Amino acid sequence: MVSELAPAQIQMNNAARSCAITLFAALCALCSDFLLAQAPEGPLPPQPGARIQPTPPEALAKISARVTLVNAPVTVRDANGAMIHDLDEQDFRITDNGVPQKITHFDIGSDPLSLVIVVETSSRVDSFLPQLRKTGILFSEQVMGPDAEAAVIGFDESVKTLQGFTRDHDAVQKAFAALDTGESELHLFDAMAAGVGMLATRRKPTRETSVLGRRVLLVMSEAMDTGSESRLGEVLRRAQLENVTIFSVGLSTTRAELQAKPRQNAPRPATPPGTYGGPGPPGRVPTPDSGVSTGVDLVALAQVLVEHTKSAATKHSLELGATATGGSYYSTFKGQSIESAIDEIGGELHSQYVISYTPQSHSAHPDGADFGYHKISVSLVADKAKGKIISTRPDYYIPLPGS
Repeated sequence: MVSELAPAQIQMNNAARSCAITLFAALCALCSDFLLAQAPEGPLPPQPGARIQPTPPEALAKISARVTLVNAPVTVRDANGAMIHDLDEQDFRITDNGVPQKITHFDIGSDPLSLVIVVETSSRVDSFLPQLRKTGILFSEQVMGPDAEAAVIGFDESVKTLQGFTRDHDAVQKAFAALDTGESELHLFDAMAAGVGMLATRRKPTRETSVLGRRVLLVMSEAMDTGSESRLGEVLRRAQLENVTIFSVGLSTTRAELQAKPRQNAPRPATPPGTYGGPGPPGRVPTPDSGVSTGVDLVALAQVLVEHTKSAATKHSLELGATATGGSYYSTFKGQSIESAIDEIGGELHSQYVISYTPQSHSAHPDGADFGYHKISVSLVADKAKGKIISTRPDYYIPLPGS
């Protein structure tokens, strides 16, 4: 015989059931909030010491973009080579493929900076190692400044993150103090590709501001590559589209060879598959790393490499990176020290004008993009132009989708 429950007891049971459901829902919400709190914002940064896998060439070759913002770093010097810092936004004129552009952002030296330092750690620079270990303080004080973030990549035949992005100057200095050399092979283009990829995740526009800030890749290496999967043209194409400026300090191959300790199995000079074995197109651009003028037109060569995603003669790779993106190349061949080169890069970086614009599309393509090369031209108004020398990034290339 089943007894009937009294109305009061039924109410108590219903109340208990309701309380249990409420408690369960609260616990679920708490767990959800906890899990969301643990999830990091954006992509996970590589751990220090971790090997960085290069992006497959076939994936990089298919990168296409609709450019919504172009950052043009501009250096202005007088006839004696001294940098000029007292110009205003109204003093500049900028065109994209000959079309005048409206300047949306103008700055000199104060935009937030994200920096990736790529340093060669192959056995070829054994003689430089004590000197390289002391450069951390120069990068942190002269290049980073008080508010920048920096990461450090080391490379020989593999590419490793030695220090993830940090604003801690001591951490950057410790990464350099702990530098050690490895194998004799050099995968320079893979290391540059890794640095550009890391920078592409930083300084993205938000709802509060459309200003990207500056993305800078600083390479300290011999101008040599002996087997990277990445091609220089791919690296430069992405650097241009991601508004990455490349500065470089060339460690002299000849100097390193003369000063290096004797070793077995020394690598032979190599021209990797897909590179040019001889000098590039005719021109009159000097190449300080070789000590002589070889007549290479770096702008024209960079355009060919970027359009066809090829590689180039390795002795010009660092110069090509700087030329294609509006940075500078400093050689240590003719007596200039590594320290003075870094100091000059810091001075130029914080004295450059940054001019940003959103290119106006004149394309009938459904994506609204003007595919192909876009030539960037920066000039000064007539009453400010006399005796001034202007340098900036020459162009960028928008590939057709899937090309």
